[in-house]
Amino acid sequence: MERVQLLAIIASFAFLAFIARLIYRGRLREEYAIIWIVCSALLIAFAFWRQGLEVIADFIGVFDPPNLVFTGAIFAILIYLLHLSVVVSKLQEQNKRLAQDMALLREEMRKQKEK
Repeated sequence: MERVQLLAIIASFAFLAFIARLIYRGRLREEYAIIWIVCSALLIAFAFWRQGLEVIADFIGVFDPPNLVFTGAIFAILIYLLHLSVVVSKLQEQNKRLAQDMALLREEMRKQKEK
């Protein structure tokens, strides 16, 4: 096992431990941690199986294996950004509804005080 491979394995497991620590402390929700756990598992798999990227690139028909990494990363980032946009849109709608409900409650309280 080469030094670079050993370093990649250690770094991948350290990243996985860091994700687990964030989940345990409540700083990262489980639904968002899934993507990070999957990425860590892929890093660990490719750290142990050095020829894996070349095998997959040949199977898909990609000329250069690093191009597959960049294409996959860009695609994953776009999917994740889309997911975050959906979550932000949902939160924005909930915020608006909450502000409207608070305004109605304040108005009711003001009317109750006047009586």
